[in-house]
Amino acid sequence: MKMKKRLLDGARLKRTIHRLSVEIVERNKGTENLVITGIRSRGVPIAERIVKHIKETEGVDVPLGILDITLYRDDLTTVAPQPLVKPSHFPCSIDDKIVVLVDDVLYTGRTVRAAFDALIDYGRPRAVQLAALIDRGHRELPIHADYTGQMVPTDRTEVIKVKLQETDGEDEVLLMEK
Repeated sequence: MKMKKRLLDGARLKRTIHRLSVEIVERNKGTENLVITGIRSRGVPIAERIVKHIKETEGVDVPLGILDITLYRDDLTTVAPQPLVKPSHFPCSIDDKIVVLVDDVLYTGRTVRAAFDALIDYGRPRAVQLAALIDRGHRELPIHADYTGQMVPTDRTEVIKVKLQETDGEDEVLLMEK
């Protein structure tokens, strides 16, 4: 794949995550009953950063959940013959909470659909909201993000590559050509 454009460098990525954090707190009129939940894999470090920013600005420890959707995917048979399932974790009950699912890229909506299915195995939230770092369009399901870092209209031949310090050793978001 060939890089077409750098969408976010490290500084802009940091500002985008801070903005998402502020929007989440503002829309929910505070942090009461919030559970920020990262969808494995790159949604987790983004969720961790959101929780950290909320702690720094609001002085509140918002619970951080981690959700693995591997077994809930509708394309499981095409992913790998023996898919690697990692643990999901919630530090508290999600019953009657506002769960904010966090993912790196919103594309067809199928990952989010799988996350809804997985989430219900852990309880019955009062509401589920979605935060996506990048929304690239091309939805196949009627799903939208409540919080979007950046809208990036793409062609189906393009790929969004999110690189995070925690997983890739650097922070940037790239638009790639297949």
